Amino acid sequence: MKFGKEFTSQMVPEWHEAYMDYEYMKKVLKEIHLYKQRHRTTSSWPTGLKRSFTLYRAFSGLTHHRVPSPRTAAPDVENQVILVHNVRRDGDEQSETMFLNAADDGGEYELVYFKRLDDEFNKVLKFYKVKVEEVMKEAAVLNRQMEALVAFRVKVENPSGWSDRLDEETNQLASDVAASRAALYANAPSAVRASRRGGHHMDAIDEEGSSRVQRESEDSGEDEKIGREMKQMNAAEITTEHKGGDTELVHKRTNSELSNRPAPLEILKTVKFNTHQETPRSTIKGFLNIPTQNDLKFSKDNLKKAEARLKKAFVEFYHKLRLLKSYSFLNIMAFSKIMKKYDKIASRSASKHYMKMVDNSYLGSSDEVSRLMERVEVTFIKHFSNSNRSKGMNILRPKKKKEKHSITFSTGFVFGCTFALLIALVLIVRARHILEKEGRGLYMETMFPLYSLFGFIVLHMLMYAGNIYFWRKYRVNYSFIFGFKQGTELGYREVMLLSFCLSVLALASVLANLDMEMDPITHDYKAVTELLPLGLVGLVIVIMLCPLNILYRSSRYFLLVCLFHCVLAPLYKVTLPDFFLADQLTSQVQALRSLEFYVCYYGWGDYKKRATNCKDHDVYITFNFIIATVPYTWRLLQCLRRLYDEKDAMQGYNGLKYFSTIVAVCTRMAYTQNKGVAWKLIALLASIVATVVSTYWDIVLDWGLLQRRSKNRWLRDKLLVPYKSVYYIAIVLNVFLRLAWMQTVMNISMFKLHRQTMVTLVASLEIIRRGIWNFFRLENEHLNNVGKYRAFKSVPLPFNYHEDDDDKDE
Repeated sequence: MKFGKEFTSQMVPEWHEAYMDYEYMKKVLKEIHLYKQRHRTTSSWPTGLKRSFTLYRAFSGLTHHRVPSPRTAAPDVENQVILVHNVRRDGDEQSETMFLNAADDGGEYELVYFKRLDDEFNKVLKFYKVKVEEVMKEAAVLNRQMEALVAFRVKVENPSGWSDRLDEETNQLASDVAASRAALYANAPSAVRASRRGGHHMDAIDEEGSSRVQRESEDSGEDEKIGREMKQMNAAEITTEHKGGDTELVHKRTNSELSNRPAPLEILKTVKFNTHQETPRSTIKGFLNIPTQNDLKFSKDNLKKAEARLKKAFVEFYHKLRLLKSYSFLNIMAFSKIMKKYDKIASRSASKHYMKMVDNSYLGSSDEVSRLMERVEVTFIKHFSNSNRSKGMNILRPKKKKEKHSITFSTGFVFGCTFALLIALVLIVRARHILEKEGRGLYMETMFPLYSLFGFIVLHMLMYAGNIYFWRKYRVNYSFIFGFKQGTELGYREVMLLSFCLSVLALASVLANLDMEMDPITHDYKAVTELLPLGLVGLVIVIMLCPLNILYRSSRYFLLVCLFHCVLAPLYKVTLPDFFLADQLTSQVQALRSLEFYVCYYGWGDYKKRATNCKDHDVYITFNFIIATVPYTWRLLQCLRRLYDEKDAMQGYNGLKYFSTIVAVCTRMAYTQNKGVAWKLIALLASIVATVVSTYWDIVLDWGLLQRRSKNRWLRDKLLVPYKSVYYIAIVLNVFLRLAWMQTVMNISMFKLHRQTMVTLVASLEIIRRGIWNFFRLENEHLNNVGKYRAFKSVPLPFNYHEDDDDKDE
């Protein structure tokens, strides 16, 4: 793989614009190359053969000895191509390259190249400094959280308190750790050390000082041994420290830190639990302004909750450090590659001087990120994996999910089975002349709605598999947007495998239940075959609720949690997966009606005679109204909850959109039941309003298209799909498929299809529209994250210091 492709594949998608624009720099080099080819003169070609000096040496090569010249030891200033120096602009230190051979032929092209190269380097350097500063601040916060957790753990495990002897050992350990940090500071390069004098960022993640009393009650002999080792290490580090030139500064920092550091258990006096409205109970209390109990309760249950939160925060923080380190490495490699290409094209030797500047810059010489990673590893292994390094590192560095050939083979196999069953179904229907039998109409009213449920589910899963394929192709970070745990997200192959497995089971059930006439002797249908659809639904529910670690348990659990949050929409804080799933359910209204028919058909015993009496009951009709509006009601409640939490007026307008859809659905249902000109006009008017509002919201707000001043006409400035026609086609399809409701109002009949067939066709078109909507909705969300360089989720921390609350109040 070429470096350009590898460079792009390893980028953090949300930081794409902050990386060096390698492809653009290659285009600039190509202009230099083309100029040199066009202006290559004949004089530059050798006019004749010249005898090389190497031809005069001895044939064996043993008699000629090359004597190194003293001038070759030092670089020749006259042959130097560039001079790189630092300048200060707008308060930021930037690099500026002076091209010394600008008078040469084509020198103006090379001037442009170095100007663009400096712009790229300064952009990368500025972004890296900002991100390093952010992680340093976050490290300081995590350090305080860790101190509070250790003190809390000590209080839970030893509620009786601590003796003076233990306090003295605690202070000694704190002194040893502070001296250790001081020695590391003294041995750091001067450039890096100077960048740290403004704060105490590297004091973060002080696992030794913060956990100094964690296990002292377990084994006093072991503590004494550890104490001796720490003292020996301290003595060695202090000796090293005196060899440096910053001894006085280091001692000042050590003494000030020890004097300002509170005693281990005194930290708990300034700490309280950080509560979030994440449960229905806490939400109701917050809505009613009931004061919550934030005081620390020293119980093992609270300790486990605090450890789980902080563990998650450390994993996310370590992931951020890894990406930041990769960002630095990839950009340095990109500058090295592009300079080597320049040397080759321009026949110069400038890469060595430029890369020396890069290596000495903050991007190449700073080691804050590497040292923070080491501190996080030590802290995490000691406190969250019981000092088991392999276990801790597996959590911090989850292995990337590998594509298995067995999944591909199984997907192809079940797809072949699905295709074979479809062919068999068509042939059996044609051979038995089933469509011509009298029981055809009864079959369409009873069995067809039962099996259409699986068709809706399989079609939606196939659309989602296609979404995943194109999200990956165009580098939409869907796993981050949805919040999937790394290594557990399903790929498009896995989703296709599950969908085809379900289709095989459903088609096999259909083939086993193709009887159009009842038994002439018993005047009844076979109970076993009639119960096949219900058994298949039961199997799907059992698999979804199965607690065993089989069939993608983490993904099933994630789906169930999001579904639970949708059901209790206003009582949980709304996240993107929650409202995304609720949007999918709005396109599965007919599937929900099929579930209602399951309850009616099998609950009242109609399956024995294939009767359709349930559709004539008022209870069934009432629930048919309710079920049709349930998904839209969930989305309306989610919008109201987001309006309450975020105070964003757009969420209120979004809620009005779903309210108009609820009105349109209710009027259409009323029209289908009552039939009349008045109901038809009301349903038509409500549907038009809902369709216009929903279509506008889809295209303009959800997809971010139809922007007047966009450089891509009537689209948006940034497009991930390189073909603009795809967006125009998607807009037209969305409008066209939104009009599918006209069939229910205008009684449009196509090809003399059965009513149930027409309902299924319209529902399938809505699922296809939702699949198209999914891709562009997540593309727009990804571009919003890219614009804000948002590549990480915010993790709630377990503890909150009193001074933090004071700062918020101010």
